[in-house]
Amino acid sequence: MSAKPSAYAAAGVNIDNKMSALKAIKAMVGSTKTVNVAGGIGSFGGLCRLPQGMKDPLLVASTDGVGTKLKIACMMKKHDTVGQDIVNHCVNDILVQGARPLFFMDYVGTSKFDGNVFQQIVSGLCKACKENNMALLGGETAELPGLYPVGEYDLTGTIVGTVSKKSVITGQSIRAGDVIIGLPADGLQTNGFSLARRVIFDICGMTPFDKLPGTTQTIGGALLTVHKSFLKPVSRLLDNKIKINGMAHITGGGFPDNIPRVLPKAVTAEIDRSTWDPPTIFKFIERQGKVDRDEMYRVFNMGVGYVLIMPKTSLKRMAAVFRNIRQPWYQIGVIRVRKNNGPQVIYSK
Repeated sequence: MSAKPSAYAAAGVNIDNKMSALKAIKAMVGSTKTVNVAGGIGSFGGLCRLPQGMKDPLLVASTDGVGTKLKIACMMKKHDTVGQDIVNHCVNDILVQGARPLFFMDYVGTSKFDGNVFQQIVSGLCKACKENNMALLGGETAELPGLYPVGEYDLTGTIVGTVSKKSVITGQSIRAGDVIIGLPADGLQTNGFSLARRVIFDICGMTPFDKLPGTTQTIGGALLTVHKSFLKPVSRLLDNKIKINGMAHITGGGFPDNIPRVLPKAVTAEIDRSTWDPPTIFKFIERQGKVDRDEMYRVFNMGVGYVLIMPKTSLKRMAAVFRNIRQPWYQIGVIRVRKNNGPQVIYSK
């Protein structure tokens, strides 16, 4: 006897397809399990212990989304990197306060569930979770016909990490004379894609498969460059007890909106933009879109994905640690006394 036709499937939601895909990714997700995970995937809630041996532990949580970078993934039919993007983005957000990741949870919403696309997304989530030594503890997948455009989806995630109370980095110890260190990003990370798409596709009339002028990369390849995690290099500094007074993840809002989030009101960050060379994709967008230079540094990371602020006395030890792990860095500026309640980010060049 044939199964009865599903009224729900006829309305656009196929529960059987979703459950089959969830079974297919169970082993993949299980491979991210850490020693702190206390249960398996599939329950109504994920179970995770606090790490043992941490005195006065605090939980640090953050949530974010990939944004319109997902439209590039859909245009290229390549979905195995966006999961890495959201995990690494969230890792960097809590790392700013000195927290190490404990577990991650994702949300995927789509108009029509595609098991192959879903498995590609989860493969990226799992890859990044393992690289950052945390568990993919669970998630939610929703099929919402009529809400999302056909063939597209949304991807968001929530991270929970831990830091001991005495080790929290707030930025309140930042003082005039501290140096500002930039860690390089290879591309847009997960911000500024609405402007990038307008310039590249609408103004220039290019496709994701065209070559980015001056490079061997395609436009799509450059735009889908994975958002870096800065956990490993920053953790090496923290483990070596190198004094860091503040950190900032350069996301939406670029330099002028993110760095002030960790600055005391009495100081200003002076950035020397001549100390590094932005990747070609940024120069192309600025030139072809006729975008004002200061706006570029507010919309995009411009090749600096993460900022460390530390006393000059930390610089030599930091350089030695980074040399040992081959982590590139730039000395991009200095902290100054704030004048007349002026802006908290200024540019010397």
